[in-house]
Amino acid sequence: MNPIVSIIMGSTSDLPVMEKACKLLDEMQVPFEVNALSAHRTPEAVEEFARNAKDRGIRVIIAAAGMAAALPGVIAASTTLPVIGVPIKGMLDGLDAMLSIIQMPPGIPVATVGVNGAQNAAILAVEMLALCDETIAQRLSNYKKGLKEKIVKANKELAEVKYQFKTN
Repeated sequence: MNPIVSIIMGSTSDLPVMEKACKLLDEMQVPFEVNALSAHRTPEAVEEFARNAKDRGIRVIIAAAGMAAALPGVIAASTTLPVIGVPIKGMLDGLDAMLSIIQMPPGIPVATVGVNGAQNAAILAVEMLALCDETIAQRLSNYKKGLKEKIVKANKELAEVKYQFKTN
């Protein structure tokens, strides 16, 4: 089994956030890899990874970083693959990381999810993959139906909650 999604984080301290992406990709049965690379501490390795990712069969990259959050942009600068940035909450509640990721120059886009939004990053990656893979598309459809069912169930449970002045 070869990975088609690569999850890259600046350090293993980001793993508690990025585990949500790992779990979603696992649930969708999408082969993925997880590595730590730092735009500032291992810049040559980041560039080599980005240049070679497509040839290794990677189709989407999810890159997480906090503070200066250069990792997603550095990766995007060296590949034609889609890169999804996950800003990690840190110094300024993640606002610093989010702004670093979304402020990319023309020609170097990085799709960006909310702060600590690893699960949404994985869903976005799956949506991209589903464009040309019917099996993944069906799993994604089932997942989204499950989200709807959770809300329908929650409303049924809320209907059973009684308060003196509750009207529904």
